[in-house]
This record gives sequence, C-alpha cells and structure tokens, in this order.
Amino acid sequence: MKLSYTLPTLLLSLVALPAMAADPEAGHTLVHKHCTSCHHNEVYTRPNRRVQDLTQLRTQVRRCELSLGLKWFDNEIDNATAYLNQNYYKFE
Repeated sequence: MKLSYTLPTLLLSLVALPAMAADPEAGHTLVHKHCTSCHHNEVYTRPNRRVQDLTQLRTQVRRCELSLGLKWFDNEIDNATAYLNQNYYKFE
C-alpha cells in the first residue's frame, strides 16, 4: 500500500525539477568574481574555441573551478555554465 503513495510523490518531484534550473544571474556573479582573473571575454568568443557543446562547457567550468581551488557546489557550476552559455556560447 505504501508504494501507491510513493510513486505519485516521485512523479511530482520529477515535475518540479525544471523549477530548480540553473540561475544565470548567480552565474554572472561567480564568473565575474573568479573567472576574469585568468582571462577576459575573448576566450569565450574566439573563432577557434575549444568548447563545442554544453557538456564540454560544463566540464571546462569544473576544470577552471578546480584549478582555482574554489570548491563550488554543483549548482554553482551549473549557474556559471548557464551564464556563459546564455551570453556567449548559445548551445541548445
């Protein structure tokens, strides 16, 4: 009987996931506070940029975060990725 209550709860939780999407504005703050210490906007807009899709962008954000020793949470990685994608990369 308990399973019948658990399944609807799980389904409702899945519907709520888009509400917890990344916050590009919070990502803006992180990028401008930390990322511009190594490079400026040219790295995002150069024609021969290394990042070719959203997965690679998130991986690169994580790599930079680790190299700076920032210890960001996953949602902060997502926020910075969302900001960079929205404003520079524009991946689907």
